[in-house]
Amino acid sequence: MITPIVMPKWGLSMSEGKVVDWLVEEGAAIEVGMPILDVESDKIANAVEATDAGRLRRRIARPGETLPVKALLGVMAPPEVSEAEIDAYVAAYVLPAAAEDEAEAGPAYAFTEVDGIRLRYARRGDDLGARVPVLFLHGFGGDLDNWLFNLDAVAAQAPVIALDLPGHGQSEVRLPGTSLAALAGFVRRFLDPLGVARVHVVGHSMGGAIAAQLALDDPPRVASLTLLNPAGLGETIDAGYLEGFVQATSRRELKPVLERLFADPGLVTRQMVDDVLKYKRLDGVDALLGELGTALFGGGRQAGQPVARLDAQALPTTLLWGREDRVIPAAQAGLAPAGATVQVFDGAGHMPMMERAAEVNAAILARIASAG
Repeated sequence: MITPIVMPKWGLSMSEGKVVDWLVEEGAAIEVGMPILDVESDKIANAVEATDAGRLRRRIARPGETLPVKALLGVMAPPEVSEAEIDAYVAAYVLPAAAEDEAEAGPAYAFTEVDGIRLRYARRGDDLGARVPVLFLHGFGGDLDNWLFNLDAVAAQAPVIALDLPGHGQSEVRLPGTSLAALAGFVRRFLDPLGVARVHVVGHSMGGAIAAQLALDDPPRVASLTLLNPAGLGETIDAGYLEGFVQATSRRELKPVLERLFADPGLVTRQMVDDVLKYKRLDGVDALLGELGTALFGGGRQAGQPVARLDAQALPTTLLWGREDRVIPAAQAGLAPAGATVQVFDGAGHMPMMERAAEVNAAILARIASAG
């Protein structure tokens, strides 16, 4: 049996990736989740992890090559498969037509209006029937593309919804208010016209605090919570990071700020920096972020702790944290409410959904499966 290794699709808009280097030699035994090679997309550089076990028989893609999504990168096969059979497989491999994939997946993004504020959002997996959807909420200064390694993986088993919160990403530069209650109420009103009565919520950082507030304010709405490096559990947060993010106006100023998000600063690509700068240069964004940051995290103190107020014995709750988080200390995981499942990942900082995507996806799927 021959198993292909192909260029992954990280995020809804990725069309190609650049091979940086192979991490394993031909002949190596591959286990599921093992990093096989490093790839750089227009969003981030990261390792391609094995989705199947086997033996790497052929490295096809060369370092420095830029290849389309689903291009053949390598081949796994057991020892009894001959070199001639592998040659024939490689020669016969046909890249799936991008147009067919896009037609099958539908539009990457949609727009709607809530309380007069225009929002960008994405939906996947709606063909999975009556399953409770999974709602993804990003953090301060982020957008739905922060979930580029997670949406498709989760959508294979449950419908997913992700949005750019007001004032973020490609949503309108306006806020419904600067309190967690105002933001959680806005998310609830976003879900209503979609006909979504109940959701599993995955929230990162500020999005984790919003998710917890939503669960407190509207308990029937939330089936479970998976919170990544959440705000809203302890008091402290890195004011220097927040101020640096708001005040940065150039690539030179912004790059070291973004590097603080990751255990491995090499994950921050030039394109990532340029994308964030493009967003920050929109009229009114810096003022909006300054207002929101001051209201929620002024002086390096978190204004509210809704995560700490959760009844995790009644509401299935998982907390995931990167041990090397320099924005919200991983020690705050020790404050998790009784009954919560807690995982702390080595080699990850404030963005474990990017740095430890496979483990995070497994934890999200385990949580929604156990919650029903």
